[in-house]
Amino acid sequence: MVRAAPAPPAPQGAPRRWHQVRRGGFIATLLCLAALLVWGAGEWAEQSERDAQWDNLRRLGEVQALALRGVATRYNYLPFTTAQHPLVRQLLQQPSSQAVRDAANAYLQAVNQHAGSDMLYVMDPQGLTLASSNWDTPNSFVHQNYGNRPYFRDALAGQTGRFYGVGKTTGEPGLFVSAPVVDAGRVIGVVAVKVRMEPISDPWAQLRDPVFVTDERGIVFLGSVPSWLYRTSQPLPTPLVQQLQHNEQYGTGWTPRAVPWTLRPQDDPPGAELRLDGTGGKSYLAFEEKLPDLGWTLTVTADSRVVALARQQAWALATLASGLLVLGALYWQLRERRLAENRLARIELEQRVQERTHALQQAQAFRQSMEDSLLVGMRARDLEGRIVYVNAAMCDMVGYRADELIGQLPPYPYWHPDELDRHWNDSDTVLAGNAFPQGRENRLRHRDGSDVYTMFYTTRLIDGSGQHIGWMSSVVNITAQKRAEEQQQQRETQLQRVQRVITVGEMASTLAHELNQPLAALVNYAAAARALAAQGKIGPLRDSLEALSTQALRAADIVGRIRRWVRQHPESREPCDLSAIVEQSLELLLRAEARRQGIPVRVEQAGAPLSVNADRVLLEQVVINLGLNALQAMQTHQPPPGGHELRLRIAAEDGQALVQVLDRGPGLPPGIAERLFEPFFTTRSDGLGLGLNICRSIIESMGGQLQARNREGGGAVFEIRLPCPPPPRMPPRHDLRHCPHRR
Repeated sequence: MVRAAPAPPAPQGAPRRWHQVRRGGFIATLLCLAALLVWGAGEWAEQSERDAQWDNLRRLGEVQALALRGVATRYNYLPFTTAQHPLVRQLLQQPSSQAVRDAANAYLQAVNQHAGSDMLYVMDPQGLTLASSNWDTPNSFVHQNYGNRPYFRDALAGQTGRFYGVGKTTGEPGLFVSAPVVDAGRVIGVVAVKVRMEPISDPWAQLRDPVFVTDERGIVFLGSVPSWLYRTSQPLPTPLVQQLQHNEQYGTGWTPRAVPWTLRPQDDPPGAELRLDGTGGKSYLAFEEKLPDLGWTLTVTADSRVVALARQQAWALATLASGLLVLGALYWQLRERRLAENRLARIELEQRVQERTHALQQAQAFRQSMEDSLLVGMRARDLEGRIVYVNAAMCDMVGYRADELIGQLPPYPYWHPDELDRHWNDSDTVLAGNAFPQGRENRLRHRDGSDVYTMFYTTRLIDGSGQHIGWMSSVVNITAQKRAEEQQQQRETQLQRVQRVITVGEMASTLAHELNQPLAALVNYAAAARALAAQGKIGPLRDSLEALSTQALRAADIVGRIRRWVRQHPESREPCDLSAIVEQSLELLLRAEARRQGIPVRVEQAGAPLSVNADRVLLEQVVINLGLNALQAMQTHQPPPGGHELRLRIAAEDGQALVQVLDRGPGLPPGIAERLFEPFFTTRSDGLGLGLNICRSIIESMGGQLQARNREGGGAVFEIRLPCPPPPRMPPRHDLRHCPHRR
């Protein structure tokens, strides 16, 4: 771009510079005086408002303290006066007399109603309430013991007691005043009155700012903010906390919690600043009125924002006044400057027109180059839907020239004939004011007849004055992406079809493999039954038929469990004794097969019975399958010097139950051991290659592991590891049926 030539400097002389310096100094002095005036006005207004707030708080504190003291001392006479009545002394001397109790209850009820107090009651020297004004209510004080209350202990010591706390029976707070009942110079009981403080505290809730009362320990027990009640304003020593909890002064479950504010004394009397905790917490002016006769402190507050508001108002007024003065002083300078500026304006205007014209030409050329290089199509329409602009990418996308598209109204020539309704609906929706900034997929028809898949992103077109003049759309060609997605979908469909075929084949192979063992047993038992029937041996024949029925049921059970397992349904888990499972596997097939091959079978039991949570039938099938594999491996192998043997070992190790199947066969060559558990891998000509793979899947579905390794001295070891169930939480002694803990 061509840079604008600098404007010629205006001629300046010494007199003009001197006048400018004087004007600058005058303006600076005037601004300093105005700032000083604004600051002084704010400080004066703040101090005046603060003094007024302190005066208001002082008067409010005196009024509230007088009202609080009046409510607190109104019934001081009542316990002492009641204690002088002969009926009260007679009740304490004859506590078991029902007639005296009834008379005392009626007397206390009448006195309480006449005086207007909350409760009036009499306690014996142990703190047990003998009579009460609320004797006929569900929350009667009668037979309640208040021996742990300080007001009872003070009166029992011969003094007047005063105590504010939460009622043990009703759960409602109040002020308790007590007096001793003296007979012949000896304290024989206590009379107490409960006074509710709500008449003085309820109006506080209507006040704009918080009001609260703390006791001599700094605990808030009365106030207009319920969430502050019974919280501490200062740390409490542990003995004092224990004493308060023993007295149950603020409820049964009371624990000390700090109030959500901080009280900071101010430099000038008479009050402090109360600031709520947290970021942006409010601040209050707090005035404390001591009540030494009650041991309480009344605190009244006022929002400190009132002081800040007064300062801000003063600043605003002072700023307005100062602004008027400054504006008046500057007005005459503006007139002089305007004359000089008008002279320079004509020169600068001509120069700016030339620079602006050149800049517009440069910007237009740059914008045109940028639009031509875009791969994203751009289309602009007016409010009626007429195309007013398209870039080169849009023209290449649909095969039409810009002059063929500009000025067109819907329907546009590139609309796909099979989706005209969709195009009309989208166009009407956008022209109605509902654009698609998130994108809208459309299929267009190229001029050569091919389909073009696009994404339209439409937003409002705004002119330089902010007026809505049409709609601008960005068009992205996604034809290649759509075709790639269609090809991917076709590949996924073919893959799913192949997976279904494989799954059906695996299930059929699994059923054939697992049913081979029960069916072999069925054939053997049927042959034995036929021979026994020919010989007329009814007893053995019945046993053979029963065993044959058992194997048939077992085959049905295997079919059902394998179906659930293939469908990934949860198997039936139950506590199983590993010794019983191994013995059942031997009885079903292994011992007979080993006897037929002349191979001895040895079982090594664990020191204690082992129990696991497993599917009994599937676990037996795994043991049978591993045992048959071991027998088949030894059948084709030359016997070692010690002879062949099939050994089944049950043990516990590291919180797991182990079942090991050991043989003296050829062992596991390295190339075969790595692929041993792969599906359809087998070293036998008549094998399917699914047995070990299915066994491992069954064991892993029970949370265990199936491992294989070579045995020392020749042969192989197949090891089943299953987790032991957790032991009972608090058994009297170790349960030997479970695996031992890791040592």
